[in-house]
Amino acid sequence: MTTLRSEARRRRAVATLGAVSAGLLVLAACDKPTPLATITVGSDSVSSETDCYGDGKTVATAELSKCLQGKDMKSITVDPDETVRFGVDPEIADEGWTILMNGQPLTESSKKTYRTVPGSVFFNAQYGAQGNTTVVSVREGENKVTGLWSFKLKKDA
Repeated sequence: MTTLRSEARRRRAVATLGAVSAGLLVLAACDKPTPLATITVGSDSVSSETDCYGDGKTVATAELSKCLQGKDMKSITVDPDETVRFGVDPEIADEGWTILMNGQPLTESSKKTYRTVPGSVFFNAQYGAQGNTTVVSVREGENKVTGLWSFKLKKDA
């Protein structure tokens, strides 16, 4: 009887060890997600990861151009009278980040996780806006670009 119990314990231990090993293999195969950037207008929000992320290394200029013209860019409708709120994960804030409008810096670099900009800025020709849509990006990095998250802002008619 003791032999049956010890064999059962041994089988359970081997099964547990196998399950833990399989779990570790699955976790090792997973890619770490990129940090998120979020834009909020009123009660609507849109968040995005990015393909243009160097995880501390400089992103190539050719890659940045693709990200500024991405076809899968998330979009949000903006009433020019509303405030547009930008939020970034602490990982992005630690590196410093800038808001770009149509590829040009709109703000100074910041290490805060949250910033606001009046909605009217994104559709004002004085700031380089053209038409009823604007591409807005969050650029990670102060001296080098280590990440770029882009969104399309659509003017609320």
